Amino acid sequence: MTDRVTGSRKKGGVMTAEAIDCAYSVAGEGPPLFLIHGIGAARNTWAKLMPLLTSYYTVVTYDLRGHGISPLPEGEFGLDELVADMEAIRIKTGFEKAHVAGHSLGGMIGPAYAYAFPDRVLSLGLLSTAAFRTREDRQKVLAVVNAMEDRGIPNVLETLTNRWFTDVFIQTHGDVVRQRLDQVISTDPDVFLNVFRIYSTTEMAPWLHEVTAPSLVLTGENDDGCNPRLNKLIAATLPVSQLQILPGYKHSLLLEAGEDVAKHLHKFIQSL
Repeated sequence: MTDRVTGSRKKGGVMTAEAIDCAYSVAGEGPPLFLIHGIGAARNTWAKLMPLLTSYYTVVTYDLRGHGISPLPEGEFGLDELVADMEAIRIKTGFEKAHVAGHSLGGMIGPAYAYAFPDRVLSLGLLSTAAFRTREDRQKVLAVVNAMEDRGIPNVLETLTNRWFTDVFIQTHGDVVRQRLDQVISTDPDVFLNVFRIYSTTEMAPWLHEVTAPSLVLTGENDDGCNPRLNKLIAATLPVSQLQILPGYKHSLLLEAGEDVAKHLHKFIQSL
């Protein structure tokens, strides 16, 4: 698959990708804050963060195309289309500028949006995301995608549980873990593999230094794919950034440590 980011990234509000009508919700009062979920999730993934964030911000959450109750796209799509979808929601909600935070793939959509529309973004939250992957890093992610294509998503998904959640959380919150796995399985498989390929092939390194919005870079200490090694490079490359590593956690920070993530995000925005 061609690298859609390094090959077609548009800067300064010039977008040729076509948006679709994604489902969204608006809650709370205060400055606007857009939240972007990751692969095979939906806007309900932000539930643990909402009580705090809606006390201070007008929070806009939405389902990526083909996720939740957003319509299925026609054919394959790339990061540009996901950026276009977010811009369409911004236009519909009427906010001229907003804070933006995204998790995993959402942590790539947010910076890509800020690169394309720098005047629209007040700050960024890059949560559990990746850049500056080595060849070995890329091969590991692509191996998961290839395994899912060959063996089927449900047959590979269970092996990801230990990468997403800590052992303690798996033991004490088995229902949440099961709900997360079921959410992925219920996602259209073509869409799921499409967004997983975007996540695995996107490399922000060539343009990340041009993203000028103040940025919080946050990940879990034991997140195998979006680890502190990569996030330190992300934070060092962004012109204005703050790095936060949450001890002990893995990839599914929003489900396992949502309240802590909300506190760090709010503290960062308030510091600006």
